[in-house]
Order: sequence, then structure tokens, then C-alpha cells
Amino acid sequence: MGVPFVDLGTQLRSIRAEIDAAIARVLDDTSFVLGPHLEAFERDFARFCEVKHAIGVANGTDALELAFRALALRGEVVMPANTFIATPLAAARAGLRPVFVDVDPDTLLLDPRGLEDAIGGETSAIAPVHLFGQVAPMAPLAALAERRDLAIVEDAAQAHGARRGGRRAGTFGDVAATSFYPGKNLGAYGDGGAVMTDDDELAAELRALRNYGSEVKYHHPKRGFNSRLDPMQAAILGVKLTHLERWTEARRAAAARYHERLAGIDGVRLPVTPEDTEPVWHLYVVRVEERDRVKAAMEAAGVGIGVHYPVPCHLQGAFAHLGHAPGDFPVAEEAARTMLSLPMFPEITEAQQDEVVAALTAAL
Repeated sequence: MGVPFVDLGTQLRSIRAEIDAAIARVLDDTSFVLGPHLEAFERDFARFCEVKHAIGVANGTDALELAFRALALRGEVVMPANTFIATPLAAARAGLRPVFVDVDPDTLLLDPRGLEDAIGGETSAIAPVHLFGQVAPMAPLAALAERRDLAIVEDAAQAHGARRGGRRAGTFGDVAATSFYPGKNLGAYGDGGAVMTDDDELAAELRALRNYGSEVKYHHPKRGFNSRLDPMQAAILGVKLTHLERWTEARRAAAARYHERLAGIDGVRLPVTPEDTEPVWHLYVVRVEERDRVKAAMEAAGVGIGVHYPVPCHLQGAFAHLGHAPGDFPVAEEAARTMLSLPMFPEITEAQQDEVVAALTAAL
């Protein structure tokens, strides 16, 4: 039968009439850059995120870069070694030096125990990453940031609606960035991103930076960018946002089924969720030895598999100039060698999950 890693087609078919109507409204209004459709989505998404402002931008990497730039950060920013390359790339594009720290061996999120040694005289910010749909341990990070007078820029690209200690991802720091890449829990039909903040002045700065450095046409008091969320994508995202809570509950049910079916299977290390977290399961990541062999066997059985991420950031050629070597961040490196992302999407059926579990068990 086969199981895809992500099934965007089934989801689209379930909301196609709503999507077509939203696109038609944008076409009828001929409002193709900024304008009311983007503003409406920004208001709705800010409300969903429980923040005052959401500023739509072209993609998640731009969202991070503009967040760093809006805070006028200099020097170094500390972040986990286990993250997508966009996190350090955005920092580097903003003129910052990424400083990596290792991750917690259970959750694979930034480990607060490594932060003190990583923070130096040039450190201006911490960039925790809410990875796989779980919120990083923000209480100790926030306390440390306040004690050391550091900004917090949250990378919330994989955590639409996730909570920790009752608070939404994106509400803990000075500013947060997210992505609407199609495979995300809230995904566009193209690229897109947003920056979230409660700070009015920061929001105004972000709106200017995304639009050539100004909110007033043809007046450019500062250097900015052309990085605006397309109104067509905003309209699509507005439709999908109305379904997101229901889709999140479906992901949680699917994760619970994986937990039940995989419990006790030798050779499979299941994801760990701290008690105070409410994950949204962007990814369901297990860890196995001989990961590449297991992945190949499952794919041969018709099961779509992902690997997030096979090369940790500190060992990527893009950051070779930082001088890191294998062994510098052993937990992140072990995770890169063993992580296996199983099919996860709201519409996945019990029969499909049974097929995934059977293929994994056979491969092991």
C-alpha cells in the first residue's frame, strides 16, 4: 500500500473549496503585495500565538534574520547544535557569529547546562529552537538571559501552537520567528514566514525592515529588505489556521498511537516529552542504530522516511571557519547518526501507522 512521509494532497482535498474561495478573493481584490489579506492573517495569527504582533515575511530564514537585525544585535548568538541550518545561517546573514551548544540527550532540545560556558563577553543573545514540535526549556533560559542581560530570539518554525508551562511557543523571548514552509504544521502552498513580538517599537521596526526599510512608500530612512509574505499565501494560511487546532489534535492522537505500538520494541528510542510540555508533533523522531540501513529497508517496503538532520550544524562546510571538529558536541552528533523521522501528518490512519511500525520492526 505504501505510506508517504507527508501527505499534503489529502489535506488540500479536504479544504479545497475554502482555499479556492480565498484565492479568488485575492484575485478579485487585485491586492497582491501587503494589503488587507495579509493584515487579516497577521491579526489572526498573532491572536493564535497569543502575542500582540505578527509580521508576515517571505520565509522562515528571513524571519530569523530580521528578528536578529531588529534587535540590533552584535557579536555572538548562542544556539543548539541540533537544528536546521537556517538558524545559524540567519544569524550569520545578520552579521552575528553562531556559538553552538550541545542538546539534552533525552529531548534533543538546547541543554541549559551548556550555556554558561558558551556565553562570553561578545554574546548578545540566545536563540533556543523549539524543535520537532516541542518547546525548549524556556524557564532556565529566560532566567539566564535576564541575569546576563541577553536577548532571546525564539526559533519557533516547528512549533505552531506548542506550549510549555501553559505558554505558547513564541511568547517567552523578545521576538520569535516561524516558517510556513509547506510541510510545516501550518504550511503555505509556497514559502512564507512570520516574526512575532509583544513590543510595539520592535514590530514597527520589523515592518519597516521587511519593506525596503520603511512603512512609507518611497521614504527609506534605513536599509531594509524586500521580504513580504505574499497575500495569496496569507489568504491560504488564513483558511488553514481555522483548522490548525483540529489538525494538532490529530497529530497528538497519531503520536500516542506510535508511542503505544512502539513501546517495548528493542532497538527503538522513543521521543521524550517533559511533563510541562504540550507538543504539536511536527515530527515524530525515533532513534535507532544502523539508521541508514533501517531507513533504506523501510523505504524499500514503501514507507516514506525523513532524517532531521544527518549532519549537525557545527560540522557543516558553511561553518567550517568556526573550527569545530567531530566530538565537540557528542549528543548532537549521536542524534545526527541515529535520528529517524516517521511519517507524521494529521490525516495519517491507524492502518498506515501499523504499516510503518511493521516496516520498522522488520527492518530492525
